[in-house]
Amino acid sequence: QLQLVESGGGLVQPRGSLRLSCTASRFTLDYYAIGWFRQAPGKEREGISCISSGGGTTNYADSVKGRFTISGDNAKNTVYLQMNSLKPEDTAVYYCAAGPRCGSSWSNRYQYRSWGQGTQVTVSS
Repeated sequence: QLQLVESGGGLVQPRGSLRLSCTASRFTLDYYAIGWFRQAPGKEREGISCISSGGGTTNYADSVKGRFTISGDNAKNTVYLQMNSLKPEDTAVYYCAAGPRCGSSWSNRYQYRSWGQGTQVTVSS
């Protein structure tokens, strides 16, 4: 059973920054792509970024491009999501998930086989 744990969420003011972490256990990130998703109340779960197993490919949703950066540290079996210039509309529960690739269908939630429990991010003054 693949296991992922997110951390780093919290309350931040608009234009602030947060760094989320996604740590894997019982498997190595050397063989999986990791996607970050978010879900706001009453909305569909939205793919916001992914990184390939080797870190050579990354993708971003238009809504976060230029503000969020995904990176990986395979030695720590952890993927990070650096979030800058946060806006109130970024408020959501953020999830990471493990999947086969970070390709053209990276934002399709159904290609991911394992999910973390989520971490709340609230952007408010």
